[in-house]
Amino acid sequence: MDTIRFRLTLAFAGALVATMFALALAVFAARRAGAAEEVRRTASAEAGIVLTVLEQAEASGQAATETKDPLVGPLLTPNVRALVEGMPDFVAVIAKDGRLLGLSTAASRLSTDDVNLLDSAAINAPAGGTVQLITLGGEPMLLVVRQPQTVRSAVARVAVAAPVRPVVEAAVRELIGTMLVMAPVLLLLSLALAYAIAGRALEPVDRIINEVQAITDGRSLHRRLPATEGAELQRLVFTLNEMLQRLEVSFSALRRFTADASHELKTPLAVLRADVERAMTESAPRAERLVALEEALHEITRMADLVESLLTLARADEGRFDLNREPVDLEALVREVFETAAILGEPAQLTVTMPRVDAATVLGDRTRLRQLFLNLATNAIKYTPPGESVELTLIRHERTAAFNVRDSGIGISAADLPYVFERFYRADRARSRHSERGGFGLGLAIAQYIAEAHGGTISVRSRLTRGSTFTVTLPLFDEHASIPVATLEPAEGA
Repeated sequence: MDTIRFRLTLAFAGALVATMFALALAVFAARRAGAAEEVRRTASAEAGIVLTVLEQAEASGQAATETKDPLVGPLLTPNVRALVEGMPDFVAVIAKDGRLLGLSTAASRLSTDDVNLLDSAAINAPAGGTVQLITLGGEPMLLVVRQPQTVRSAVARVAVAAPVRPVVEAAVRELIGTMLVMAPVLLLLSLALAYAIAGRALEPVDRIINEVQAITDGRSLHRRLPATEGAELQRLVFTLNEMLQRLEVSFSALRRFTADASHELKTPLAVLRADVERAMTESAPRAERLVALEEALHEITRMADLVESLLTLARADEGRFDLNREPVDLEALVREVFETAAILGEPAQLTVTMPRVDAATVLGDRTRLRQLFLNLATNAIKYTPPGESVELTLIRHERTAAFNVRDSGIGISAADLPYVFERFYRADRARSRHSERGGFGLGLAIAQYIAEAHGGTISVRSRLTRGSTFTVTLPLFDEHASIPVATLEPAEGA
């Protein structure tokens, strides 16, 4: 189950186990410290009981010790001795001279060495109810030493050694038992809750997935994802809607491009087929056959130009618009384009002028730049009536150079201006491939790619029947820095 919901549940389970383990360690440390404190309080209470009995006996005029054997020395009286012997822990009552006055039953079962160790530890312990750890019978013991408040007492100190391990082990067993019972229950409940919460949190994602699957079938790209809750999901929906919008535009452009290309190729192929059939007719005169072959060759040339233009645009779309970049003298290039434009304008009785041409150098592909400038000049000549004029200028600015082509031709309507650089778009609805203004509607699209590939821009100003002005702006080349002086951002969609 490689799903986000399952992985989130596992991650939550791992975090919960780690938290429970850390909590168990903290509880264990606290419980262990509490067990040691409990042992200390118990031992101190036992020592306090013995001291209280001794002090009460002495205060009432009764002796706490008696001497039955001069060689042995004084011992605790039977009443006090019975109290001490009944204590559950290891209790030792020590006289002022360091001798043992009495032991509890548990202490009397110790070896001689352990008794001496208990005696020595009690004697050497600082006064004031001290607490320390000693080992008796191989077991760690918590030793509490207390002394009576009266100086006249025959008893110097009361030592109580209480075992620590049983209390700690009991606390550990209690903690482990509790964890073994509660941990699985808490873990299962937490996993179920985490799985439910993760599923509820991912419900909007499932809805987004279903919506996207319904939209991306290629026929519903106009639909958009609805808004959802959560800042992160809102960003996701916003990003996906932007992507869908771009896809819709791209698919629409692709369908239009395919339809236009098919339309442009359909008629030349039909004409070519008809011409070939005419040329293959044996009964047709030789002159008619030659005319048919000439028309077929003309259509083949047109189709070759169309295919070359399509390949150029396809390479540009794929980012393979290769340029042979080198410093290009725009002044010489524009003069060359001007000479060609003047020759092309002679049959149409057009006046081609170049009132201004400044010296400017750019970094680019000379062949592609010539194609760009000549394309604009040819278009101006093509759509300018006889007797009118076409003007070319090259103006150098501080960081850019602007090449302008202005004509006094038929112009472009305001409704058509936003689309003149789109592929296969023709502002002149009267154009056809058989007219003298025939074209494919790809020249300006290629011109735009060439300008943007050089870091420049291309723009148009026009009014219907008043002519048009196309302007190409390119960044200048700095010979010292070997880089363009200004780098203009390509237009969106390049």
